[in-house]
Amino acid sequence: MRCVIARFPFDLSKSGVLDSMKGVKPEPVTGESVIIGRCHYPVKQVGEVITRQDRRDFTSGEVTRAMTRLGFTCRTPEPAAAPRPLSPLQAASALLGSPVPLAP
Repeated sequence: MRCVIARFPFDLSKSGVLDSMKGVKPEPVTGESVIIGRCHYPVKQVGEVITRQDRRDFTSGEVTRAMTRLGFTCRTPEPAAAPRPLSPLQAASALLGSPVPLAP
């Protein structure tokens, strides 16, 4: 399948990506990832291996789009849960602080 990554066209296939990533140790995932075989690889690592370009030359979106079109599962990090708002009583307590014990 023809994919454009970093303004360069690449003819990629699922088997070609699997062969390219064979034997490559996955780096720790901190953002978007691609599941190739049984391993989770960072998107930028996969893009670097299959295009032989520097990671700064392409976006993770370009690689994610290409890998999705080839049939790989791509994951994005889940956003952190927003803290629950404080009730008026809790807000007032927080402003006043905890009571300080009196010295005898």
